[in-house]
Amino acid sequence: MRVELLKWFITDFRRAKPPAAQPRGYFIHYIALVNLRQSISFILAVFLLLSCARQTEKQPDRSTVFIGATVFDGTGSDPVPNGVVVVRDGRIVSVGPAETIPIPDGAERIDVSGKWIIPGLINAHGHVGNVKGLEMGHYSAENIQRQLELYAKYGITTVVSLGDDGEQAERFRAVNDTVAGRSFARLYIAGDVVGGATPEAALEVVDNNVKMGVDFIKIRVDDNLGQSSKMSGDIYSPVIDRAHTHGLKLAAHMYYLADAKDLLRSGADFIAHSVRDTSVDDEFISLLKEKQVCYCPTLTRDLSTFVYETRPDFFDDPFFLKEADTAVIRMLESPERQAQIKNSVSAQTYKRSLETALSNLKILADNGVTIAFGTDSGMPARFQGYFEHIEMEMMADAGMTPAQVLLSATRDAARCLDLDGVGTLEPGKWADLVVLDADPLQDVRNCRSIHGVWIGGRQVGH
Repeated sequence: MRVELLKWFITDFRRAKPPAAQPRGYFIHYIALVNLRQSISFILAVFLLLSCARQTEKQPDRSTVFIGATVFDGTGSDPVPNGVVVVRDGRIVSVGPAETIPIPDGAERIDVSGKWIIPGLINAHGHVGNVKGLEMGHYSAENIQRQLELYAKYGITTVVSLGDDGEQAERFRAVNDTVAGRSFARLYIAGDVVGGATPEAALEVVDNNVKMGVDFIKIRVDDNLGQSSKMSGDIYSPVIDRAHTHGLKLAAHMYYLADAKDLLRSGADFIAHSVRDTSVDDEFISLLKEKQVCYCPTLTRDLSTFVYETRPDFFDDPFFLKEADTAVIRMLESPERQAQIKNSVSAQTYKRSLETALSNLKILADNGVTIAFGTDSGMPARFQGYFEHIEMEMMADAGMTPAQVLLSATRDAARCLDLDGVGTLEPGKWADLVVLDADPLQDVRNCRSIHGVWIGGRQVGH
């Protein structure tokens, strides 16, 4: 009987019915087993609770906390001295003064006392993956990642590649990034630069870009200083409309003020270079503000066309040399190449037009136009990472304050192109940040004093 009852206890007790009518002693055993089961259940519950508690105690907090630095969060607010930035799973949990931000127990603490923290810098106009040395035509996934790693080392944690992007770049796109920590910059792409002799041909390029997977559409409206034909409005207007149909913003390469105005009237979303033929006017300023379109100066693009007519000073800069290819330097400083640039009509024209670009940048910034930081780096002799720091210095030399430059390279670059999760140090954003040894608001050149770079909460190079 006891064996039968035990078998029932194991297999049928959950049915809440004892076996069929049995002798009185049978039910005494039944009651005893019920009590035993309840006791065992209670002991198991206590054991499980204690076990869970021990597991909780063993699991360290996954947070990383930066303490002691002055925090420039990129929102436009005043810097926070003795700030705290709490990061978990690659994103910012909280940021603010030490006295108001609790530090989770067991979190990893990174003491950056006396330093500055800024958001990761954003290049809103670069190019990635095509160049090795001074040669084009080397597009590959390996080259894309190598160049994104180079950008990251210089504190450029997000790059918008506006053209010449192939299918190899699609997997690097920020929209596909599900990894909290990474060692290379986030990437947005535009695919092929849209061209074509007819609207139909140009629209086919747009549609092919969309099929590949792009974040933006890019067009060129430029005659290369009179050396080639220029895309006309009857082609780029439908291209702009088709981009918008696909839900994509359109960035426009241009040179002349008249073209920039017509592009704005036609619906272009981003002016991807400086106006360089003449001074900007009130109509252009009004169009930019009315259309809420940002202006990307790319001053170093023009600098690169003529700066190698002599040996540039930055060839002796340790900040440049730590990542530079000495073979490329030797090619650029060859007497033959220098003579070629000195005698180049286009190089000398761009040298003069850079002064116009600098003047126009000052006018636009003073009139409240939103400036999106960008360089056009990634083409031959436009050094990724380093040229971004030259660009910031040139913007400051043009008359922008260090704070304006930093906001242009963080918050404003992200807002102008709707880049999600980057640009500011706020809860929920990616923990893309740069720790500096010196105050960038005193001198934007202090952005060179890089103590460390973190992308998605992971330190670059670690």
